[in-house]
Amino acid sequence: MSGVNVVDEYTGHVEPGGDATRRTLDALTISKLSVGPMDNNAYLLVCRATNEALLIDAASDSERISDLIGHGPDRPALRTVVTTHQHPDHWQALGAVAGANGSYTAAHPADADPLPVPPDHLVEHGDTLSVGDCTLEVIHLRGHTPGSIALLYRDKERPHLFTGDSLFPGGVGKTNSAEDFTSLLDDVEQRVFAQLPDETWFYPGHGDDSTLGEQRPHLAEWRERGW
Repeated sequence: MSGVNVVDEYTGHVEPGGDATRRTLDALTISKLSVGPMDNNAYLLVCRATNEALLIDAASDSERISDLIGHGPDRPALRTVVTTHQHPDHWQALGAVAGANGSYTAAHPADADPLPVPPDHLVEHGDTLSVGDCTLEVIHLRGHTPGSIALLYRDKERPHLFTGDSLFPGGVGKTNSAEDFTSLLDDVEQRVFAQLPDETWFYPGHGDDSTLGEQRPHLAEWRERGW
């Protein structure tokens, strides 16, 4: 019996230790689960045509992530686990989840060394990863860490962007210097806000989702606020 209840009313909010929520698109489902003591979000993407899956950030609680994937014969095949960046709260369950499912792992080369599992795939800005018949685009966002990445899925209704700890409602992720802050905000402005429309829904590494349209009016405030 699964220890994770999946609710099919997607709002972008999940509670630590609570239910997962699932959004169903034409070709893909997106399930969001909060795991671990730092309220990390893990995202399970499943291609509806092939039942192949990709997990973004095996952050913690390998048992809860396993319950989210499911245990029956119809459970999706977890082909790939992507780590958005090197910080340990985003990969505590990476070895257990990838090992249990025989999954490939992927990360940016600049963040690969600290990971507990050497990545099978090193991905750079502009590369793509597949989830069955669906394609994710890799966006390198430099500043929170040297190799932080976001993943973009272009649904016909609206783009869906998984931002790790590089972009949250209310600002960019934490940086350790003014130079890193400027680098991150520059990348977020040029590679995200300048390229994608307001209806783009984004999914951060912690906390609630938002849209680019909700956040776009505040870009100048973020820069003025600084790090």
